[in-house]
Amino acid sequence: MSLPRFLLGMLGVLFVFAVATYFATQSAWTTFIQTLLCAVLIQIGYFAAVLFMVWRSKDRKQDEASRAPVQNPVDEKPASKVRPLPGTERPRHF
Repeated sequence: MSLPRFLLGMLGVLFVFAVATYFATQSAWTTFIQTLLCAVLIQIGYFAAVLFMVWRSKDRKQDEASRAPVQNPVDEKPASKVRPLPGTERPRHF
């Protein structure tokens, strides 16, 4: 989830939470404190979710690496054993 989308959603949730809390308590101070606590809890949850996704992607990469087929190296001839192309000369540094 992108940051602007998260921030917009979080502000919407906090606004609805603040309105509901104010109607329930009829106290601006209580509404402010509870909305602030709600914002902190949302941030902790978002941080935990991002940490979980990073942890899960690391495990997935390790699983894919362990399942990857082992490829045999290509048998290549050393440069001294390869014949030159017709019409070309072998370089002198060999």
